[in-house]
Amino acid sequence: MSAKSDQIKILVTGGAGFIPSCLAEKLAEMPENFVVIVDNLLTGSLDKVPSSKYDNIKFIKCDVNDVNEIAGVFRSYSFDYVFHYAALVGVKRTLENPVKVLNDINGIRNILELSKNTSVKRVYYSSSSEVYGEPVEYPQNEDTTPLNSRLPYAIVKNVGEAFFKSYKKEFGLDYTIFRFFNTYGPKQSKDFVISKFISKALKNEDITVYGDGSQTRTFCFFEDNIEATTNAFYSSRFVNDVVNVGGEIEVPILEVAQLIVKLTNSKSKIVHLPALEEGDMTRRRPDISKMKQLLNRPMKPLEEGLKAVIADTRYIL
Repeated sequence: MSAKSDQIKILVTGGAGFIPSCLAEKLAEMPENFVVIVDNLLTGSLDKVPSSKYDNIKFIKCDVNDVNEIAGVFRSYSFDYVFHYAALVGVKRTLENPVKVLNDINGIRNILELSKNTSVKRVYYSSSSEVYGEPVEYPQNEDTTPLNSRLPYAIVKNVGEAFFKSYKKEFGLDYTIFRFFNTYGPKQSKDFVISKFISKALKNEDITVYGDGSQTRTFCFFEDNIEATTNAFYSSRFVNDVVNVGGEIEVPILEVAQLIVKLTNSKSKIVHLPALEEGDMTRRRPDISKMKQLLNRPMKPLEEGLKAVIADTRYIL
């Protein structure tokens, strides 16, 4: 499968994962786009890749941290845009594999080096709310909230942001940084809070909550995430800027577990585990003023989003 000469060629890294596979599918809905997905399948899954549904998607197994592998992909396609979403993710996985997390810095450098030397006009980067660390102000604003990241995953995302800003300053390579807060949806793997809770509830198994469950998060349904980020792409808004992408209503984790038990009519018991020593921040609430400009519509309420995930359990059961 090859791109037509008049198609916009877009690279999506990590495209066998939850959010980037949804992004790739949304981009492929426009026939003028040709989307190349790369993933090393370490944490991603081929059944999430939407390539069979579209004739303008190409999947290539590739590790972006290996310069020879990803350079070959760049040589084969003259990309116009890159969405660099590949990363080792998940609190437990990243805490247990800190060196693998740090290796992702190589992938960031590889993508930027190859992009600046080719036809790429702009690179989009998936950063994380984790860069804020234990925050000192609410809501967390892209420009004013200090970045207090200490964990390897958060540090790598922060370093990545610095790479993008530096490549713009030195080489003129445009970027947009998305700081993702908790995003959920049917394709999310089972080691994230909502998909894990739903999987347990549907099996009537114990749902475990760290500490007393009073730690709060905001939750963003995947369609809101994808629409906001693709709108930024198509409208060329927030170029060389940072955008928080997430929900704005704080919900205690214990309440999320209780709501899922209710919606699934589950017999699951909620069991409290000792609080995590690190990696479980007490609060998360982004300033999503920029995202609201991109979305320009109400966001999906948590209960509605949970019902949608409960109705589509292909990936969590």
